[in-house]
Amino acid sequence: MVDEAVREWAAVAAALMVDDGWPAARALQRAREQLGLPARTRAPDAALLDSAVREHLALFHADTQPAELHALRQTALHWMERLAAFEPLLGGAVWHGTATRRSDIHLQLFSDDPKAVEIALIDAGLAYDAQQARGPLGGDVSVLTLGVACPELDEIVGLHLWVNDRRAQRGARLPDALGRVPRGSAAEVRARLAADGPTTSAEEH
Repeated sequence: MVDEAVREWAAVAAALMVDDGWPAARALQRAREQLGLPARTRAPDAALLDSAVREHLALFHADTQPAELHALRQTALHWMERLAAFEPLLGGAVWHGTATRRSDIHLQLFSDDPKAVEIALIDAGLAYDAQQARGPLGGDVSVLTLGVACPELDEIVGLHLWVNDRRAQRGARLPDALGRVPRGSAAEVRARLAADGPTTSAEEH
């Protein structure tokens, strides 16, 4: 049985993730601090946090979120096609269907040459920030961050390109903690866009 304090923790973290676009780890830390929970309190598991995110979406964003998600998936697909040489996979909230206009797009790229993605961006005249981060597939990887246009939202959104060695592809599609496929190919993103069907304009509130 889940403790009520842990449920509240999940709910507060979910609000930060949905409303402010925070990553899960940061949202959980801030939510624990806001609630004054002891450091020893066991954090919400992946299933509880995902449930809290979807409940928050249903309660507060049901009228706008489907169109915003569709817009972000369209933008993600555009960049997946543009970066097709690096066999991109879409992950995160945009893939799993919980994204709002506050969410960033995360693409996992694969290359034998760790600098090839940067060279491609430079050749295209695109400015980016580079940093090292612990990759979801293990080990430190380069993360290249750009601000890109999302035409359907008429906004600039964050695009994070995680540059992995091609050997990491083998584990990139293994089920996550909820048993889901954690990342999708361009063809799978197209299928999800088709399944979304007609959406209300993201500009309507």
